[in-house]
Amino acid sequence: MTSDKNGKQTIGCRVTSCRHNMSGCDCELSRIEIEPQCGCHTGEPCDESLCGSYNLGWVSSAFTGRL
Repeated sequence: MTSDKNGKQTIGCRVTSCRHNMSGCDCELSRIEIEPQCGCHTGEPCDESLCGSYNLGWVSSAFTGRL
């Protein structure tokens, strides 16, 4: 990102399980890392455009399984 755009863009995110998600549609981070799926070089967007800044957030009290 060039310095003239720094702080002027927002990150839309609908991954509600992430700790950084705000209100179900925004990321609270000012910068994220995009990474490919580990060991995968298919060129497919679903394999090579994962958020490397993802951090598992809270787990619902209704969740009874194991992490």
